[in-house]
Amino acid sequence: MADLQSLEELGGAVESAAPEVHVYVQKLDAQGRAYATGKRKDAVARVWIKPGTGKIMINKKDFTEYFARPVLQMVLRQPLMVADRASQFDIVATVAGGGLSGQAGAVRHGISKALTHYEPDLRAILKKEGFLTRDSRVVERKKFGRAKARKSFQFSKR
Repeated sequence: MADLQSLEELGGAVESAAPEVHVYVQKLDAQGRAYATGKRKDAVARVWIKPGTGKIMINKKDFTEYFARPVLQMVLRQPLMVADRASQFDIVATVAGGGLSGQAGAVRHGISKALTHYEPDLRAILKKEGFLTRDSRVVERKKFGRAKARKSFQFSKR
C-alpha cells in the first residue's frame, strides 16, 4: 500500500512539471552584428546584418548589380518585407557556389536566419512564411547505364 502511495506521489510530481519551452536569445558578435549561413542547391551564403539604412552588399557589390534580374532582387528582399524591416538593417553577404538562382535563395535563407539571431521575436513570422526552412532539393546524380539522371539511351530492338 505504501508503494502505491509513493507511486501516486511521483506521478503527481511528474504531471505538475511544466513542459520545457525553448527561449530564443539574441546572438551578436563583438561588432554588434548578427551572423548566419544560408544554403540553397549548391550555393552557400555567409550573411552579416547590423542596424543601418537598408544597404545590401553581395560579394562587395550592390545587390542590384550582383543580381540583375528583378525576380532575384525580390527574392532577396522577401524576409525584410515580411518582417517590416526593409530600411533598418545593413546587410553584407558573401556567396559562392551554384548559379544565380541558388545564390539568391541562399542569401534569402541567410538573411532570415540572421534576422532571427538579431531579433528573436521575428522567428514566428519568418517561420510561418517558410524562410527559415532550408530547401533541400538538389540536383539528382547521374546513374551508370543512363544518359542523364533518369533519361535512358535510345532502345534498339535489333
